[in-house]
Amino acid sequence: MSKALIFDCDGVLGDTEQFGHLPAFNQMWREMGVPWQWSVEEYGRKLKIGGGKERMLSLFKEEAYLAAWPEAPRDEAAQKELVAAWHKRKSAIYKEIIASGRIPPRSGVKRIAEEALENGWTLAVASTSAEESVRAVLRHAMGEATANRFALVLAGDCVKAKKPAPDIYLLAAEKLGISPSRCVVIEDSNNGVVAATAAGMQCVVTVSSYTRDEDFSQAALVLTCLGDPGGETCEVLENRSAARPECWLKISDLELLLPPA
Repeated sequence: MSKALIFDCDGVLGDTEQFGHLPAFNQMWREMGVPWQWSVEEYGRKLKIGGGKERMLSLFKEEAYLAAWPEAPRDEAAQKELVAAWHKRKSAIYKEIIASGRIPPRSGVKRIAEEALENGWTLAVASTSAEESVRAVLRHAMGEATANRFALVLAGDCVKAKKPAPDIYLLAAEKLGISPSRCVVIEDSNNGVVAATAAGMQCVVTVSSYTRDEDFSQAALVLTCLGDPGGETCEVLENRSAARPECWLKISDLELLLPPA
């Protein structure tokens, strides 16, 4: 039977939120002459909101931000138009950061993807980030050859309701033609875990700098990282599955998360 391994992007393929998206947002606002900046802590709180445009739109409801920039549009349509322009420039800055190589791929992601391919799995990405940004991170993390073997990349506004809604994972299963029960998702956030499990998929968490203390009680397996032989090793933080990973997650561990064929 077919089986799919679906990766989230930010925090899973690379620790991109703090070291990629956050500086890109702040640089964009400086270039635009907007006196808004996110601190590391505040951006961490905003990550509870799925989608970069949605995070920026939320600032128009906060008095502190409106007071700092009295010229901010109050009309909702004008806000959305402005945020779309901001997001386009922010995405370009973010891609420059990724291309610079400043954000290394997280350990184990390329290895587990290639092992999955060798064992007949279909690969996909499902992310709320802009598609161009996701594809840039995917190429950087996996290399061109492996990235080109991903069957599906879903990103950005491909669904109306973003994580923690299950829509993007349900769409992935539909487009892949694979039952959700035969899909394993690798996520790093509670929002992602809730989305994946609500779609009927098993979820492995690899915690990132912003998400270590989140609630992962719905995940099958929670790890510090995926791990690599001769490199960073993984620590099992929570386990509700038959898998028993040791120093690194293996494809045989993922097989144990699936129902019998």
